[in-house]
Amino acid sequence: MSSTSLCRTKLSRFSSTLQRNNILKSSSETSRNLCISTKPTKLTKPTTPRLSSITSSRSYAVRAPPPSTAETPSTTVFAGPSRPRPYHANHPVPRRKRDLPSIPRRWPFILAFSLLGLTGWGLFLTYVTNQEKISSSVTKSIMRAVRNDERLKEVLGEAIRPEPEWWLNGDPRIKGTISTMQGNVDVSFRIKGSKGAGTLYFTSIRREKGLPFTILRFKLIADDAQVVEIESKGL
Repeated sequence: MSSTSLCRTKLSRFSSTLQRNNILKSSSETSRNLCISTKPTKLTKPTTPRLSSITSSRSYAVRAPPPSTAETPSTTVFAGPSRPRPYHANHPVPRRKRDLPSIPRRWPFILAFSLLGLTGWGLFLTYVTNQEKISSSVTKSIMRAVRNDERLKEVLGEAIRPEPEWWLNGDPRIKGTISTMQGNVDVSFRIKGSKGAGTLYFTSIRREKGLPFTILRFKLIADDAQVVEIESKGL
């Protein structure tokens, strides 16, 4: 082998080693740069300018206000106390939009019902007191004496009985008072027979407590104006 070929082989080896070293060096620098770039960066707060610097940096245009166009109010001086204004000056009377509805009168109905109630109550009291008089012993004794009187039979006939009233459901109406406790009996009622009818009157009093009753009146006035005095033997 000649010296020339030997030199060439050495040069080629040297150049290849240089290239290899350059490649390794470039790769190491590249990896180092990558590592540096991947490091976390610290966040920094944004810096805000101070208020004083902002206000100082701003400039405002100072301008005089325009003159007032409103008229100056007039002042009034009063020598004495003021008189109050009437109410209707500041508060006008509202207008009626429609007429008020007419209220129906209720007093006629109330009056009618009141009269009806009083009439019914009066009829009830009359019926009750009349039933007490009919069922009393005084009325029964009077009718017994009337049926046994011969002179009364000549005027009225047979079957002498009290005259019924339709509004008392067929019972007779006995007027007057029957008060044996106070010693006063004064009654009158209608009776009739087969010949005629009339009004019977009976009055009796007790002068003192413990004494018997004294008959003052016991007679019949017939419809034909005949007066018959009835004997009081059976009483």
